[in-house]
Parts: sequence; structure tokens; C-alpha cells
Amino acid sequence: MGAVRGIVFDEDAARDIERRLLADGYAVTVSREPFAGEDDDEDHSWAIETDAPMVALELLLDTHDGWLDDGAPETPPTPLRLPAAPRRRHREQPR
Repeated sequence: MGAVRGIVFDEDAARDIERRLLADGYAVTVSREPFAGEDDDEDHSWAIETDAPMVALELLLDTHDGWLDDGAPETPPTPLRLPAAPRRRHREQPR
């Protein structure tokens, strides 16, 4: 469960997608999408998790102005390895 995840703004849209996927024999879970650090869930969107193929969920989301969510947070780029000392432009001549 949870292989594919979609987000919609309206509960009716989430429940409609849930009914259609259940009718096709897929497992579906609908829940409120929490915002970071907020307790009030009045304006939160709805998350739909299912084991349906991604294309099936995407088509249903398109009809309800929703979108696919991979659930993975963006990872920051790895920091650059900077030199410890300035680069020498000329080699010292042997004495």
C-alpha cells in the first residue's frame, strides 16, 4: 500500500477518486494532507494513496485538478569540496 500518492484540494474529489479506484479493485486510503507545523486542517488538501498504476491515478487526478506526489522531500545539493590553500600558478625553480 502507498505505492502511488496523489493530492486534491476538495474532499468530494478525493472521495470520487476513492470510489472509482475501489470499484476497479484497488486498495485506497484517503487522508488530510498536513501542513508543516500547523494544527488547523480547514484548508488542508486531501491525500490519496493507492496500489493502482500511476497512470490510472494520474488520469483521475487530471479530471479533478489534482497532482501526483512522490512524497520524497527535496534533498539539498551536496556541498562543494573547496581547496584548503590557494592554487599555485608557478612552480618554484630549484636552487
